[in-house]
Amino acid sequence: MRIGTMRRGKASETEPGVTGTVRVDRRTKNLTKRLRPGDIAVIDHVDIDRVSADSLVAGKVGAVVNAAASISGRYPNLGPGILVEAGIPLVDGVGKDVLAQLKEGVPGRVEGNQLFVGDQVVAEGVRQDEESVATAMTEARAGLSTQLEAFATNTMEYMKRERALLLDGVGVPDVATAIEGRHVLVVVRGYDYKEDLQALRPYIRDYRPVLIGVDGGADALKEAGYQPDMIIGDMDSVSDDVLRCGAEVVVHAYPDGRAPGLQRVQDLGVDAITFPAAATSEDIAMLLADEKGATLIVAVGTHATLVEFLDKGRGGMASTFLTRLRLGGKLVDAKGVSRLYRSRISTLVLVLLVLAALAAIAAALAVSTAGRIYFDLLVDQWDSFVFWLENLFA
Repeated sequence: MRIGTMRRGKASETEPGVTGTVRVDRRTKNLTKRLRPGDIAVIDHVDIDRVSADSLVAGKVGAVVNAAASISGRYPNLGPGILVEAGIPLVDGVGKDVLAQLKEGVPGRVEGNQLFVGDQVVAEGVRQDEESVATAMTEARAGLSTQLEAFATNTMEYMKRERALLLDGVGVPDVATAIEGRHVLVVVRGYDYKEDLQALRPYIRDYRPVLIGVDGGADALKEAGYQPDMIIGDMDSVSDDVLRCGAEVVVHAYPDGRAPGLQRVQDLGVDAITFPAAATSEDIAMLLADEKGATLIVAVGTHATLVEFLDKGRGGMASTFLTRLRLGGKLVDAKGVSRLYRSRISTLVLVLLVLAALAAIAAALAVSTAGRIYFDLLVDQWDSFVFWLENLFA
């Protein structure tokens, strides 16, 4: 049920439910930057995807109120299930009017399927739970064939528009970063990026790959303790400090050359070049690395399966599918690298091995003539040192 105006509601004396500060934004990605633990997130997000849900869970929100349908039925999106499984109350389909009625920072309370400000009901919708999400997902899977057809159509249209880029690398800009003959690590702040970066530490230490951060992926690299060599994207989610860290900046532009993110970079006093393409930012990062001679491209936080392509919920994901076809075996998902590249000797085993070697050396010296001589010399030196100290303080 959608509520167009604020109306009075009966609140109990103990005010049950979830209370917190209300945060409002039409774009979930922007809202997650302002969230504090316990906040009530009010969004307008049709088909909440996994990345957005993971960000809301990481922000430790108290509840989520969605003006739109969290599961529209177009395809089985993953976000609502993640929120419900995390125990976060999700109230769905309350209507877009709530975005204009609510003020940022006011105290609110979610009780059942209603959002209260004080004792007034400002929004009412459908309270989602595990059963309702499972039912909606089952119904969405029934219409998956329609989405696959649309995905295939978008793929063909993209191939026609960008065949020169995909086939011949036409339009890839010249960059100063040396990539020829090296491994490249492309980091997107997406699925399981923190866990993947942690698992890849031995690989990064040994191979020293070129580190490319895609928008917020550059911040992810800095948070993990690495210095990005290159930052690629439309610059809508990377921080100012990271943009000024010294990495080479490539701004993703529209096919007609317009680059809204370029002005922000220039205002910071950072030099940048543009890369016009209809593909996603993560795709142009991979295409650039391939065109400049990378021997292996390792992807962190990117989309790897059909469900993930659809979960992103936009036609531009057709470029992701074709980019992976173009790169072939040169592209490896981070999870695969972490499973294949793993040290066979653990730190504990290595420490025990060193201690055993030291013990063996000590035992050998103790029973040998040379060892006894060195031991006697060591005792003499120690006695001389003690005698010197006694004279010093006498």
